[in-house]
Amino acid sequence: MTIAANLLAAEETSPLIPHLYELVVGGFAFLFVVLVVGKILTPRIQQTLNERTEAIEGGIKKAQDAQAEAQALLAQYKEQLAEARHEASRLREEAREQGAQIKAELREEAQAEARRLIEAAHAQIEADRQQAFAQLRAELGRLSIELAGRIVGESLEDEARQRRTVDRFLEELESSNTAVR
Repeated sequence: MTIAANLLAAEETSPLIPHLYELVVGGFAFLFVVLVVGKILTPRIQQTLNERTEAIEGGIKKAQDAQAEAQALLAQYKEQLAEARHEASRLREEAREQGAQIKAELREEAQAEARRLIEAAHAQIEADRQQAFAQLRAELGRLSIELAGRIVGESLEDEARQRRTVDRFLEELESSNTAVR
């Protein structure tokens, strides 16, 4: 143990306290690291952080712009949809009005056609009545002349005489009908 004690005594310093040359080398190494990190790495790190910050802020700005644009488009689409609904409503209303107008026109045309057909039927009936009256008058005149010829005993074949006799008979018949009414 004496050797170890001699060595310790020769060293007079504590093992916890570093030697001067170690302090000098450690100090130079520390300064070197601080200078390298401070002058070379810190600006690069700062530049990278700034770029990332700008990219993030740019992305946020782009997202905000895109969201604002999307909101504007949504508002525009809603407005267009409202206009389209209004236009569709207006067109439906116009179609209803046109349908009602067409219905009224068709009804009016049908009524006019019905009136025309009724008038034509009345005219046809009146013409048929006149024709029947004329035929009846001629038949009645013929029968009257034949009957009168039998009663009188002479022939009433003369056309002028027949006509006068028929006309006189019909006038008497009409005057008797008028008196009865």
